[in-house]
Amino acid sequence: MTNESSTLKPYKNAEGDKKTQVADMFNNISKTYDFLNHFMSLGIDIIWRKKAIRSLRSIQPQIMLDVATGTGDFALESIKILNPKKIIGVDISEGMLQVAQEKIKSKGLQQQFEVQLGDSEKLLFEDNTFDAVTVAFGVRNFENLEQGLADICRVLKPGGKAVILEFSNPKSFPIKQLYNFYFHNVTPLIGKLFSKDNSAYSYLPESVAKFPDGNRFATIMKEVGFSETIIRPQTFGVCTIYVSTK
Repeated sequence: MTNESSTLKPYKNAEGDKKTQVADMFNNISKTYDFLNHFMSLGIDIIWRKKAIRSLRSIQPQIMLDVATGTGDFALESIKILNPKKIIGVDISEGMLQVAQEKIKSKGLQQQFEVQLGDSEKLLFEDNTFDAVTVAFGVRNFENLEQGLADICRVLKPGGKAVILEFSNPKSFPIKQLYNFYFHNVTPLIGKLFSKDNSAYSYLPESVAKFPDGNRFATIMKEVGFSETIIRPQTFGVCTIYVSTK
């Protein structure tokens, strides 16, 4: 099954597959990524991350994987809230990982948090390795969504949980209309001003619009091997936390 989000690319008139283009895009915006994330979500993304990570408290994961780790914010929040023995972050963007490395070093967390350059859809880990896997705003960028989610399921231990935080599409009036106006008009403008990459923040609303959110996403999680998925919409449906159990 192919979904529209798998074929959408950041740079429509450029060469390269989606994966290559996504890596290039994040390399381009890595220095301003954190600032823009917090600025454009009015800081609410920090609350979403905390709520998502707290949903893992019941299993007290010790060995964790953060897929599409980016600049490492989600993993660092996991360390604050859950204090696992080890968390590994994987990302395809060297630029984003450089920012993550700087944070890890400044906080003295080299023993607890390690980042690796790697493909989120072809994880280089053994089956049943991790107690928990987290992804924040990353699955939307997978070239093959089902393949990436199946690989997350594969590396999770039986009974382990995947927590995925992703933008979604509000359905109710007037939130839907306000959200669409902000995302399609304001977001690209702010991104253009601060990131110097016009395409990156135009791709963001397009990729969210095409993403199979809510029950459609839960169905995909079941198809790739998860036993159950809890759907937790946040802030009028702007974002959703998915908690899936293997």
